[in-house]
Amino acid sequence: MLVSFLKAFIVGGLFCVIGQVLIDLTHLTPAKILVSYVVAGVVLGAVGVYGPFAEWAGAGATVPLTGFGNILAQGVKEAVAKKSVLGIFTGGMTAGAAGVSAAVIFALLAALVFRPKAKS
Repeated sequence: MLVSFLKAFIVGGLFCVIGQVLIDLTHLTPAKILVSYVVAGVVLGAVGVYGPFAEWAGAGATVPLTGFGNILAQGVKEAVAKKSVLGIFTGGMTAGAAGVSAAVIFALLAALVFRPKAKS
């Protein structure tokens, strides 16, 4: 179990390091880096590379944005197999619905608990 935690910590940390290096050394905005991570997860998931990597790395690969992209790709694959072309439009959101719903609910709870201060 300790090895699983260590792998997740290292892989998740490497994703953070890559993001920070991109922020520091390029003119990419955090939003562009976020989208790049999701797209990379979709592409790697679509070609079948991200699944085995996520299985090995555990939460270090499934929790970051690349993991969300992988979930979208897997959802589209499964929905296309079941619903044909309509699955292209429905599969990703069906597969990612739990994560998106959790993010919205926790954001609402945080907004109710904490009060923002005006920037000065």
